[in-house]
Amino acid sequence: MNFLALLLGLALERVLTHLFHLREFRWLDPLFDSHLRRLRATAGGRNRRWSALALTFLLAVLLVAPVALLSVALRGELLQIPYFLFAVVVLLFSLGPRDLDDEVEDYGDALETGDAAGQQRVAEELLERLPPPLLAERNEAVERAIYVQANNRIFGVVFWFLVLGPTGAWAFRVLDLLRHRTEVRVGEEDATATMEAVRTLHGLLAWIPARLLALGYVLAGNFEEAMESWRNRGREAHLPFAAGTSEIVARVGAAASGRGALDVADAVEALDRIRGARSLVMRTLWMIWCPVIAVLTLYDWLT
Repeated sequence: MNFLALLLGLALERVLTHLFHLREFRWLDPLFDSHLRRLRATAGGRNRRWSALALTFLLAVLLVAPVALLSVALRGELLQIPYFLFAVVVLLFSLGPRDLDDEVEDYGDALETGDAAGQQRVAEELLERLPPPLLAERNEAVERAIYVQANNRIFGVVFWFLVLGPTGAWAFRVLDLLRHRTEVRVGEEDATATMEAVRTLHGLLAWIPARLLALGYVLAGNFEEAMESWRNRGREAHLPFAAGTSEIVARVGAAASGRGALDVADAVEALDRIRGARSLVMRTLWMIWCPVIAVLTLYDWLT
């Protein structure tokens, strides 16, 4: 049932692009901001860090509970048709919020035309922070962000949807929305309990799908270079838990692309690298994991 809902939800997403703005859930921002102010007031000290983690977990539970209760209530009703439709709607609004493929194409077009303002705008959306001022650094950061956002916007949602149904997909989206709002309001370099609590909970849900997605990059791209990058975990070992998860996806994806020697300061080569990243993500999702999910469903390992 969840697999059929997944297929229908992904198909509808290609058609209902005019609804993408509704997936940003701006009406949650005041609630998130109030929560972040409360967390900043508790920052500092081991007990306060645990308090911040508990408060963030409680907020997530409160936001996810209505979806969980409806999922349980609708199961078994009218041949599960209401549950099926509910699952499709929840999945549709848990993906995104913006379309990754379209944003990569927009950034590529801006590179081709030399539109600096367009590059800045799309890069900021992908990086969820101000992009580096130097073109070479910005292009490299955007490429890495494509691999990470593939997990945050698509694969993480799909994974938890298949595992826990609409509740899992919405739980991942809630924590990703809160993570994004935290990045915007607190700042990337903030190391207080505010950031730690949000990143830890998001990192817990992102940990498994991120590594499965990285495995997909290995299989869909340059196997030897990607595996070598994965084995070389020295950089990741020195990073915080959640940051390490994003780092391994970005690093393995970049290695799997086989384009490490390109000059990202050159617009033509950078464009090839950016679009190559998009191609690797799409191959991983549709040629590696989609058949795997179909086989698991066929043998009743997934519903």
